[in-house]
Amino acid sequence: MGLATLQDTLKTIPAGLRDPLIEEFNQALDEYRVADWEKVGLKAGKFCEIAFCICEGHATGTYASKPSKPRSFPQACQRLEQHNGTKGKSLCMQVPKVLAALYELRNNRAIGHVSAEVSPNHMDAEFFLRGMKWVMGEFVRNYSQLPLNDSHTVVEAVTARSFLMVWASGDVRRVLEPAKTAGDKVMILLYAEGKPVAVAQLQAWVEYKNGTDFKRKVIKALHKKAWVQYDEKAGVVQILPPGQAHVEKSGLLVTGK
Repeated sequence: MGLATLQDTLKTIPAGLRDPLIEEFNQALDEYRVADWEKVGLKAGKFCEIAFCICEGHATGTYASKPSKPRSFPQACQRLEQHNGTKGKSLCMQVPKVLAALYELRNNRAIGHVSAEVSPNHMDAEFFLRGMKWVMGEFVRNYSQLPLNDSHTVVEAVTARSFLMVWASGDVRRVLEPAKTAGDKVMILLYAEGKPVAVAQLQAWVEYKNGTDFKRKVIKALHKKAWVQYDEKAGVVQILPPGQAHVEKSGLLVTGK
């Protein structure tokens, strides 16, 4: 299932709004996959403006021919609430509230502003991406008339490959660039998992033959750099903030690097 399926599912939304919405969503996914957090925020802002136009069209019964930015985004979203009695809460109240929150964060981070005080980071990008996915799920549910679970399944199927570098099947993981060092593979896998992983599991995923050497030459070396926390007694490893920053800034998630 790909973006063409998503486009077909949302075919009742006028093309002048639907196509730009899907394009910004797709580009946000691409920027997320290469860990360019600032651009994820930029795409989220444009996504919100287009999504608002769709909600407004649903509420008023008249859709704009192309996206436009409302003069005051929070107030414009709030005005849609007056239609929730006749047009439903989802696109008149709930989605606009989420859009307003996404837009507010986007405008108060170092995204598109030279003098902003707070730099965009991975946590912000996670919020942007998950918010956009939820909004897309609501659009699928409302415009395709699919049940709630099915609508979100469509979106998850489209966005499942959040990490192009890592292939997953059940409990198996594999870094899709064999030339990466064992240490790089461990960092990529821990970053993608986002939780502690057993050393034995990591060794299997990395396909490192000697368990003793794997712990000494790879895991302990990363632990010494404070990129991971290695609990020898429990036999588990988890990524630390400096390690996460290393993965994001070094381009490890970008294919070919």
